[in-house]
Amino acid sequence: MAFAFSDRHIEEYRTQGFTIFRQILPISLVTGLRRVCDEARDLARTERGPQAQRLQPITNFPLDQQPFLDYVELPALNDAIHRLLSPAFHLGGPATMGVLFEPADLPWCTAWHRDWRDNMTGLDLARWDAHFTDDRYFNQVNCALYADTCTWVVPGSHLRRDLPREIARFPARPISGPNLDGKPYAERESACLEYVRSMPDAQQLHLDAGDFCLYRNTLWHIGNYLPYARRATLHDSVDTDEFMTWRKETLAELQGRREAGHGMENPNT
Repeated sequence: MAFAFSDRHIEEYRTQGFTIFRQILPISLVTGLRRVCDEARDLARTERGPQAQRLQPITNFPLDQQPFLDYVELPALNDAIHRLLSPAFHLGGPATMGVLFEPADLPWCTAWHRDWRDNMTGLDLARWDAHFTDDRYFNQVNCALYADTCTWVVPGSHLRRDLPREIARFPARPISGPNLDGKPYAERESACLEYVRSMPDAQQLHLDAGDFCLYRNTLWHIGNYLPYARRATLHDSVDTDEFMTWRKETLAELQGRREAGHGMENPNT
């Protein structure tokens, strides 16, 4: 069924913090992107080992860039983004885009987090806190080329600070992931899933090939990765001039703060 934008996408994005444009990529584009992303997977593992799960930005690597440019310029996709947000928003493109893969050998998951706040050492949390509910900032993309169920979120958490039960679950910073040391394959898989489900109200996202998920990365979210679940998912931002400026200034500032000895601030203290 051809993709059709509706008010439902706006409602989901505003209230849940994510929406999915189902089957918005044509099959021919998915096929072309799969070809080059399969090359990217091999390149990532050659350079970074079998557990490598990302190659970014793609312009830094000897890959055919045309399928990625075709994706960024896809009229139906840009129309949907503009109708959801405004014409001031645009995909970051190959200079910022990455591709996410499955690990080759062992299951693995990230820690639960909200982007920037929970994974950027040296960040002045006041800068994040001032903008985390502003739609012009913190819009992220997962566009699946194969069926992808790796991402979990806490719907609606982009609109609020942490709830008491979330603070109780993750009181410290940096947030620790599951203890996987020395565990064999099946136990690692089970430990990751148990950790993912330990977050109250966690919901798994289900993407099919050609689906485009736009989400607020100020949501609580996590990635859970399995070697037997083939993955090639485009990972990018939907930017505005305001966010690009904020990102540049914030990265420069946090580098100075790191050099001055600042660690990761804890929003719970």
